[in-house]
Amino acid sequence: MSTRRRIALTVAVPLLLASSAPPAGGESSLTFSPPGIFGDIDADTYDEEGRRVGDANMRVQRLPSGNILMEILSGIDGSAQFAASAELAPNGADDSMRLVRERTQAVDRSEKPLGVMTIDHIAGVAQCGKPEGSSEEPVRIDLPVDERVVNVPLNLLFQPLVRGEAEVIDFQILLCRFPRGARIVSARARVADAIGEEGDRLVEIRYTLDFGPILSRLAAPFMPQISFWFNENSPGAWVGHRMPLFTQGPTVLVVRSGFLPRLLGASR
Repeated sequence: MSTRRRIALTVAVPLLLASSAPPAGGESSLTFSPPGIFGDIDADTYDEEGRRVGDANMRVQRLPSGNILMEILSGIDGSAQFAASAELAPNGADDSMRLVRERTQAVDRSEKPLGVMTIDHIAGVAQCGKPEGSSEEPVRIDLPVDERVVNVPLNLLFQPLVRGEAEVIDFQILLCRFPRGARIVSARARVADAIGEEGDRLVEIRYTLDFGPILSRLAAPFMPQISFWFNENSPGAWVGHRMPLFTQGPTVLVVRSGFLPRLLGASR
């Protein structure tokens, strides 16, 4: 079994096992619109110059419990890989969803597995697992009251921006930094650009992290530009995103099949 396939399985299986009974309700204060499309969404991974470097995929499925499971896989062939999952539950009588669990796992450029990050929104705890071979214990932290932590289903979180229903979305990101442990950081997302005719525009959403007034200013030149692109007239909406595969890892473009990376700012 390839390293990439093994990562995908280790992310997905624990979530499926944990979903055998519907959760009582989440602690996250955020709600999400349900996905506009289910099944496999094929994509490709490109470097920042627009050269294809690997496969990518998003899978969205409804579980027997009624919850929704989203799985994301991307990476560079023979090098760094990233896999993530998010489980969402119905939020009462309306169509909105609430986060239940999130999980990410990556391998570095030499295909060495890194630590597994988990967020349990029901229990209100998060864990940054240590890299494979480490003798140290995982770092476990409590989520804040009325937490707004979202690491995985950002394509769903940003929908109000795409639809023009909000100008800003404030949320939080869990950062796992080895060997320095775990930290929850505030983040803010806005519409950065839009191209094309109204009703069929490609909308770019960017988000930035807030480390405080002094540290944010010092860190700004070294922070990667993180963007998501959406077709406002598409049921699935998500077109692609640019972000590092893991903390201090290579930045890639993940682009939905049928779209060209140059539309997302690749120079080639």
